[in-house]
Amino acid sequence: MTQPPDSQAVQPDPTDDKLDAAVFKVAGVVVLGAIMSILDITVVNIALPTFQQEFDTSYAIAAWTITGYTLALATVIPLTGWAADRFGTKRLYIAALIFFVLGSALCATAWNIESLIVFRVIQGIGGGMLMPLGMTIMTHAAGPQRVGRVMAVLGVPMLLGPIGGPILGGWLIEFRWEYIFLINVPIGAIALIFAFVVLPADKPEPSESFDFLGMLLASPGLALFLYGVSSIPGEGTIAATKVLLPAIIGIVLMVAFVFHALRTEHPLIDLRLFRNRALTFATLTMVLFAIAFFGGALLLPTYLQQVRGESALAAGLLLVPQGLGAMLTMPIAGRLVDKIGPGKIVLVGIVLIAVSTMFFTQLTVDTSYPLMCAALFVMGLGMGCTMMPIMTAAIQTLKHAQVARGSTLMNIVNQTAGSIGTAMISVVLTNLLNNREFAKPAIVANANPEFAKQLPPGVLEIGLQQAASAFSNTYVVAVVLTVLTLVPAAFLPRTKPKNPETADAITAVHV
Repeated sequence: MTQPPDSQAVQPDPTDDKLDAAVFKVAGVVVLGAIMSILDITVVNIALPTFQQEFDTSYAIAAWTITGYTLALATVIPLTGWAADRFGTKRLYIAALIFFVLGSALCATAWNIESLIVFRVIQGIGGGMLMPLGMTIMTHAAGPQRVGRVMAVLGVPMLLGPIGGPILGGWLIEFRWEYIFLINVPIGAIALIFAFVVLPADKPEPSESFDFLGMLLASPGLALFLYGVSSIPGEGTIAATKVLLPAIIGIVLMVAFVFHALRTEHPLIDLRLFRNRALTFATLTMVLFAIAFFGGALLLPTYLQQVRGESALAAGLLLVPQGLGAMLTMPIAGRLVDKIGPGKIVLVGIVLIAVSTMFFTQLTVDTSYPLMCAALFVMGLGMGCTMMPIMTAAIQTLKHAQVARGSTLMNIVNQTAGSIGTAMISVVLTNLLNNREFAKPAIVANANPEFAKQLPPGVLEIGLQQAASAFSNTYVVAVVLTVLTLVPAAFLPRTKPKNPETADAITAVHV
């Protein structure tokens, strides 16, 4: 599939390594969309207790405001690559922004929990397309020689979302819960205006027929699998109807899609991209990294609130050093990736994350906050060298016409692996807490002074120590997963990336 010429599009010069103003403008638009999409996921986590109280519902039902959004993401992400080719990235990005802003405004008007869940699904339809489309747009604008630096820009909201979300959510909820959704409206309006003005026009490539069978297999398969996986922590035990059945059906559908995709000329998700060695090892690295990172990311905020008795806002503020570390290394890593390839940078980042995570395997009921912040800062340094360089390793070796499909594939991998990691770590933590006699009563008492008065003397202190031990032991799993990531990361490219279009042209001449 060839890219039609377009005089209005940003045409990167493969010999020019400098980022010009046009690329920075495109990056600014994409980052605005990414900030809304990612922050909205983490902000709503903080709001679940408020939804329970406001709509007089259970935690399990309130959690569907998160599950519904996630499943909507899983449904539309596979469609993004085809739709970007069919309608053009600019048109589709604007449509995604409109869906997201509309869904945000509707969420703020919700009159019961059911309406809020429906409106979150509408929001997720837009949010699911923003990240893969943003990656595609930025890669096209910058070219393979500069993709490391522009991906580093896009990585800022991806890494800061889990940190800024709890802070922003905790602050906004102090006024009204509706504000966590309404804040997206002015930001989205600004993003829409800039998208119309700044994003380069691109012509659609409607030469491929739509893979309807692939859609019927991949989208519901991915959604059912993620639904089953995300239901594990809430069940305590693996329930057949809510966990195993949807997960197994989802796996069967996805396996069927793999067979279908390998026999179809233009599949919904192009699995033939795995013929690219760099993309294959980047995908394996991303799977293990996302499981370890997104799984471990939920531990510390929960520990701070349940064991140390901190508020959601205070817990979010204590995570700030992690974001500062990531902000420090991310632009440096982006520049180095463009010069020496992502391999060495990712290995350094993984080692930093593994070493800093080891600190948290020693958590106690009174672990020093300054030491904790220092460990988080080191972890942030590693994060800045890891997530987006892995994405870059996959994208920068693809041809121009493959980028939309490649970014879609990596976002599916990231979303799926992150959900698996969250479920895995949640199950380990839940089982460890259940196996400690006084841990759960102590956690409840720590948040409820009246309940604490009913406990026998010494139970609260012993229970909190047991709970802290459960968290520290769970971090051991996160360390092991992080170290395993070193294996596929060792095979990532360690040289300056070549322009795949130029490389093909040179090969053709020699042949």
